[in-house]
Amino acid sequence: MSEMVSGRFYGVGLGPGDPELITRKAARLIAEADVLAYYSGTHGRSIARSIAADLIPDGVIEELLVYPVTTGTIDHPGGYDGAIADFYDESAARLAVHLDAGRTVVVLCEGDPLFYGSYMYLHDRLAPRYPTEVVPGVTSVSAASAAAAEPMVRRTDVLTILPGTLPAPELARRLADTDGAAIMKLGRTFPSVREALAQSGRLDGAVYVERASMDRQRILPVAEVDADAVPYFSVILTAGDRSPTNRSVADRSRPSVAVEATHPDANELLVVGLGPADEKWLTPEAADALAQVDHVVGYGPYVDRVPVRPGLHRHSSGNTVEVDRARFALDLALAGEKVAVVSGGDAGVFGMASAVFEAAQDETYASVPIRVLPGVSAVQAVAARAGAPIGGDFAVMSLSDRLKPWDVIEKRLAAVSEADLVLGIYNPASRSRTTQVADAKTVLLKHRPADTVVVIGRDVGRSGESLEVTTLEKLDPASIDMKCLLIVGAAGTFVMPSGAVWTKRSVDGRHSGSSTTV
Repeated sequence: MSEMVSGRFYGVGLGPGDPELITRKAARLIAEADVLAYYSGTHGRSIARSIAADLIPDGVIEELLVYPVTTGTIDHPGGYDGAIADFYDESAARLAVHLDAGRTVVVLCEGDPLFYGSYMYLHDRLAPRYPTEVVPGVTSVSAASAAAAEPMVRRTDVLTILPGTLPAPELARRLADTDGAAIMKLGRTFPSVREALAQSGRLDGAVYVERASMDRQRILPVAEVDADAVPYFSVILTAGDRSPTNRSVADRSRPSVAVEATHPDANELLVVGLGPADEKWLTPEAADALAQVDHVVGYGPYVDRVPVRPGLHRHSSGNTVEVDRARFALDLALAGEKVAVVSGGDAGVFGMASAVFEAAQDETYASVPIRVLPGVSAVQAVAARAGAPIGGDFAVMSLSDRLKPWDVIEKRLAAVSEADLVLGIYNPASRSRTTQVADAKTVLLKHRPADTVVVIGRDVGRSGESLEVTTLEKLDPASIDMKCLLIVGAAGTFVMPSGAVWTKRSVDGRHSGSSTTV
């Protein structure tokens, strides 16, 4: 008795709607299929089947997979997500019967099967068990771009595909931080999408394409679209390289900008500390400054904290190009633009202020005034959460050896310990720096008692904030990462019965260990 051979499973992309955009391979597989499966809404009409209708052979088995719900509510213990998960399980089980019988099963998919396609949920369930192949199709984004004759990105521009289901503030932030963008999943989301485009300054020039490549295709400016008549099958395009005034950073790791030598007077460059967390620790002075500038320049996560608004250009770059970022900002200010460079915490404490002044040594920028706006520093935030551990003399250090050698760090750790200063430690560890905390602990224990109080603040002011009070001896280096800031106490640092940590303002002249053991 011969062993049963399972059938093959195909996810076949049909393109965005025009049957002439179906690939030759997709057409061949449809013609050879034993079973054709396709989705539909609760109305039972399948767009995928209508695209491939002329290719469907006589006698083929058809499996219509009808969603139990598309919008609205459903009576299911798991809600919408539970109902849809059950639906995919049941659909996969139906197709598995055919595959187990040795039949070739082709799932018809609008656009591309793995690009926001429902096929992928069947793929997750069936591909591990059966021979599977995915045939790509023309995406709706490609079809919309072609229909509107809208080049999306050029050279090193970045293209971002965004779902319209994102909350408007998040969508606006992402729109502001990219060059070209395509927004999908519209329909009921259109009003909030249009609001996000306005907030990010991308509404002018944004193009709406409805039913790209289909008979009822429409193309018009987003600002002119009737929000009550937007179907799900529509896309919004906003191209990169939009205009000379949009000075987006093409290469975000090494920003640069052209400056006209004959430009009028340079503008003042602001260097702004954002505080260590959200807007509750942003000073009114900093908030007012950010509301007045036209450009914000900084490390990506810090730029993300600046609210988007029309007319604001946000320039994000990586975490190791501080001087390049500073030159970019200085170039903009030299050209007469209103610019703010942003840093987390206080810009003058291991922040961008020093990098800006370093870059400003170039005589090119002699006419650019620089003003630093202070912010709440991370060491202040952690200290406040703990109590008053920096109530006496203290020092701050960074354990990063990217800008200074480790032997210098060791000497400074020893000197701070010998001086019996409370020590705030920034940048204790990262993915590439895994030994510094252990090495620093070894150095400190040569000069400090084992019961020296240590405060570990993680993500203070943010979601998931934690604060731990321990001792130098019990400090676990493996538990420390870049999200932490450490405060190592001095002889006059104590722990209250409540757990609060404080340091005496007075010093008796004797070096001794902490009098309180945690």
